Amino acid sequence: MMRLSQLMMAVALCGMAGCSPPGQSEKLRKEVLSADPPFAKVLDRRDELADKITLLQRELALKKSTVERRVAQLRAELREAKREVAQKVRQTAVQLKPEQERVELAVGRAAEELKTKRAHRDGLARSISRIRKALGDKSATWTAADRSRLAQELDDLARETQRLDQELAVLAKHLRLLKAKRLLLRL
Repeated sequence: MMRLSQLMMAVALCGMAGCSPPGQSEKLRKEVLSADPPFAKVLDRRDELADKITLLQRELALKKSTVERRVAQLRAELREAKREVAQKVRQTAVQLKPEQERVELAVGRAAEELKTKRAHRDGLARSISRIRKALGDKSATWTAADRSRLAQELDDLARETQRLDQELAVLAKHLRLLKAKRLLLRL
């Protein structure tokens, strides 16, 4: 009896695991059923469960293929949506282009003007320095008229320098504003 129960257990395990070829499985089944006919109920239940598992696996495969088709469709829809949005973004960004170009041109002009005025201011500073150095030179023989003329020129240059300093400050502030506008106009 012990041998029969071991045989039935082996048949059940092999059958559930699917480890024996179909012809051998059927032969083994007949052998076990001839030795233990009530075991047919267990095998019938096993067959039902195996069929149910197969059905569940098929349902899963069908669901998987359906989901994969839907995923492919969604990916295609997403690609199309990205393309449409990119096109709309380009069309929308073009509307700001004239204003961006106007601000960019103004930045260039203001920067060039600032550079020119700074160079002029530097030239004035060098002239003031030369005149002060000349007036401070004890070995130079300046007439009173020459000294008066140089002092007047020094005063004029100092006033011109102050005026340029004010213009430079205003121009630098204007350039900062233009650069801020340029930044704000970027998309």
